[in-house]
Order: sequence, then C-alpha cells, then structure tokens
Amino acid sequence: MQNVTAVAHRGDPYRVRENTLDSLRSAFALGADVVEIDVRLTEDGVPVLLHDETLKRLWEWDRPLLGLSAAEVGRLTGGGVPTLAEALAVTDGSRVMLDLPGAPDVRAARRVVDAVREAGAQDRVHYCADAAAMLSVRAADPAAEIALTWTTLAPPRPALLDAVRPRWLNYRFPLVDRALAERVHRDGHLLSVWTPDTRRSMRRLLDAGVDSITTNRVDVLLGLRAG
Repeated sequence: MQNVTAVAHRGDPYRVRENTLDSLRSAFALGADVVEIDVRLTEDGVPVLLHDETLKRLWEWDRPLLGLSAAEVGRLTGGGVPTLAEALAVTDGSRVMLDLPGAPDVRAARRVVDAVREAGAQDRVHYCADAAAMLSVRAADPAAEIALTWTTLAPPRPALLDAVRPRWLNYRFPLVDRALAERVHRDGHLLSVWTPDTRRSMRRLLDAGVDSITTNRVDVLLGLRAG
C-alpha cells in the first residue's frame, strides 16, 4: 500500500473550489503526491483550469469557455480560473496530472504541451484522457507520459496502445478488481483508477493492487495508505 500514488482530484474540492490555485495548495498541504487538474482552451487559445464547457456550475455565468478570451474569463471569475502557466508555477517541484476533457485536437493539445514546455515542467507532468485526446498529445509530444483513460473491461486494441504508448491505463474504479490489475501489469502498464471517495472502495482498490488512486478525498486515502 505504501507505493500507491495518491492523486488529488481537481485539488481539494471538498474544502476549496475545484481547479483553483488555493485548491491545489490545499491538496499538497494535505500530503498529495500528485494533483489532477482539468485543462481547456479559451477562445484565444490560452490553457486554463476548468472541467466544464461553461462557467455555469462553478462561477454562475452561463457562458461557454470557447466563447470567452482569457481576459474575459478572469474578469467574470474575479481571477478565480487560473491559467495552466499559473498552476504550474504554484505547483513548482510537484507532480501534476493534466486531464484534457472536450476531445482536443492536435492543435489544441499542442497549446497545452507548449505551456508545459515553457514552464519547464515536462518531467513532472503527465496527461490523461480518452484515446482521441491522448493520440493528439502523443502527436504533439513524442516523449509525453500518458495515462490512457479506459471505460470498458475489454482491453485496448494493440494498435491503439502502439500509437498512444501509455505508461498508465486509467480506469473508472468500479471496473477494477485483482484480475484486471494483474492483466494490466502483465501487459506492461501501470494501473490508475478514478474516482473513489469512500474508505470501503479505496481499501478494495488497495487490496486489488492498483498503482495510483485519484480521489476527491486525498486525506482519507493518505490515512488508509499509512495504516
């Protein structure tokens, strides 16, 4: 259990609004090994931290991100939505996992990869999302560390694995048991899971032999790992 990587989902969202700088700080203060953040592009191509397509749920503005410039996002949220560059600066020296919702194409993926490169963060950042997004990341950065998100018990096709070259396979946690963990390891990959929040689920996954757990309650996971 000591080797399981504790990944804080969107920071520390039970205490601080998700995908904000304060949420990232809080997660690392709790002892998280990695913080997972969601990255999308604004209308003018700036990578910012936001899971949803719009500002509605978190910021009460029913405005699509792709229809707003980075400056407009900053104005509407009081600076609450950080840029990826700001997030990488705040997390300097710590591991970060970038989730890319919204099926970015190669051009969009390249914007994100370029921001990581400009921050000098290539060695501490890895990427996760579905096959289409990870193919775009792989095209943008042949050396990127990738966690391929997978949502079915059927294994990824060999041709897809050859193209994406993931280090990790990233599964929804209800799908994972010891047999799946053994298969993933046998095939040469590390196994990450998302997003269990109960002690019972976390214990089951620890017993199954997963390598990484992404959770909204990283403090609970850290307590179980220590025990």
